[in-house]
Amino acid sequence: MLATGSKILMVGDSITDCGRARPVGQGVYGLGDGYVCLVESLLAVAYPSEQFTIINMGVSGNTLKDLSARWQTDVLNIQADWLSVMIGINDVWRQFDSPDLPSISSVQEYSIILDQLLTQTAPTVSGIILMTPFFIEQNRSDPMRKMTDAYVEAVHHIASKHKVILVDTQALFDKMLVHKSSQELSGDRIHPTMVGHLMLAKAFLQVFGYVW
Repeated sequence: MLATGSKILMVGDSITDCGRARPVGQGVYGLGDGYVCLVESLLAVAYPSEQFTIINMGVSGNTLKDLSARWQTDVLNIQADWLSVMIGINDVWRQFDSPDLPSISSVQEYSIILDQLLTQTAPTVSGIILMTPFFIEQNRSDPMRKMTDAYVEAVHHIASKHKVILVDTQALFDKMLVHKSSQELSGDRIHPTMVGHLMLAKAFLQVFGYVW
């Protein structure tokens, strides 16, 4: 379980952002309406006597290069105990609708940048959690799903190299897609419904042995 007083920083794109407060997403009304807020709420309900600080620094539309550009201010300067990173679906998506966008990283660039960020950050935190990007599509031959799987594999490799905690969100949604259609979990196969956000929150909390 998390140590009392732990500060947990969660960074990513719109799936993390979910309307969080600016400049810093923090507090009951500042965490947005997605999985980050659910993490805070579930911790508060299960462990009312403990004190945890959850900070949401997700930015809608971010690619990994975008996140890297704000890493000093939005990650290192926060001085969190735990860091959670979920980024990459915009690097995939934009290759289909805006292929000339300079902020896109190929899977090779993505691996290099993520590796550099973890090398820089690991000594400053108690732990890092890498949550894979995901595409809520059961057909693995779908072009976006195939490309997403390559980025998921890259995250697996980086997590293993740095010996950090991995949460395979794609595998999580794949299990649910056996029972639910993609439309039940997401209107656009990228942004989850509340069911999807609760799945993400549960998977995140299980890292710390959260008791349901």
